[in-house]
Amino acid sequence: MPLVERYIFGLTAKAFIGILVILTAVIWTTQALRELDLVTAKGQTIWIFFAITGLTIPSLSVILAPVALFGAAAWALNRLNGDSEIVVMSAAGVGPGRLLRPLLVLALIVSIFVGLMSVWAIPESLRLLRTQLTQVRADVVANILREGQFTRIENNLVVHVRERRGGALLGIFVQDARDAPQEVTYLAERGQIVEERGSTFLVLEDGSVQRRESAAKDPAIVVFQRYAFDLSPFTGASEVTSYKPRERYTSELMSPDANDSAYKAQPGRFRAELHERLVNPLYPVAFMLIAFAALGRPRTTRQSRATAILAAIGAVAATRIAGLGVTNLLVSSAWAVAAVYALPILAGAAALGFAFRRPRAAGPRSGASGAVTAARA
Repeated sequence: MPLVERYIFGLTAKAFIGILVILTAVIWTTQALRELDLVTAKGQTIWIFFAITGLTIPSLSVILAPVALFGAAAWALNRLNGDSEIVVMSAAGVGPGRLLRPLLVLALIVSIFVGLMSVWAIPESLRLLRTQLTQVRADVVANILREGQFTRIENNLVVHVRERRGGALLGIFVQDARDAPQEVTYLAERGQIVEERGSTFLVLEDGSVQRRESAAKDPAIVVFQRYAFDLSPFTGASEVTSYKPRERYTSELMSPDANDSAYKAQPGRFRAELHERLVNPLYPVAFMLIAFAALGRPRTTRQSRATAILAAIGAVAATRIAGLGVTNLLVSSAWAVAAVYALPILAGAAALGFAFRRPRAAGPRSGASGAVTAARA
């Protein structure tokens, strides 16, 4: 890559990285604040908090990377114009093609990055996020069993633990009145939380079960050495995992199981998710070409570029909103597949044609003015 092209590439790439980091940090912060109860209410560590909220970054990067590239290209071209560097390059014989080449190389790199995020990283991160949240719900059961407190897990279910010693629970009291009119009370000397085959149990040792009917005077008492109380309904661990289309691997979207209940219920969601992943890499190139069409031509410092920048922003916003609309339409209409891909391609092609259009020849009025000026001279 020649020196001029390396200069333009480096200038735009640095701006792109800076804008992407700032945008991601701002959006991630707003998302992370919504999950702050992981630390405050659910007793998780700060590392679990960052691990869970960090898994949303791939999804954010796919949306923000094309916008960051557009902002970087517009900033770089505006700076080159403001410093009259594009004018000097044009006078030295550097055509629009050479000016576009480093920007196009950067756009292709960003497209590859967006493609990897869309096809591989996003479904992988969302699956890990589902696993982490399931583990957090399971950990909540162990954390809410605080010593010396009567804890209401849900209506008509109360648990009391006298003491926690490491992983052991001592002096356990459980009152279960969910199956009215029967009331069951569990008393145990000790117990512990056990995970087995995806289910969570409170294993009680050396205790008794007292069952009392509302009409009976005396309870029925059964002494046990070991008893397992199922806590899976309160953790969600026993539920069969059914992944949403956004959490499915791309291979699963390309060849979905015809017997899958989720696919039977919403086949359009699978189709829309697949084509959204495949079309995402086209938007960085389209947005970069729009920025180049607006600001890629040499301008003097007296020429305002505000109108061109606003027009480019409007074109990018319209293209992205239309893309989201067409993707939603694809859920119910299979014919919209062509429109999903045509939109960014046509937007990029229109911008490219506008950037390389021939300048208009001077009109008769300009010629007449020139003749008058020459005559006066």
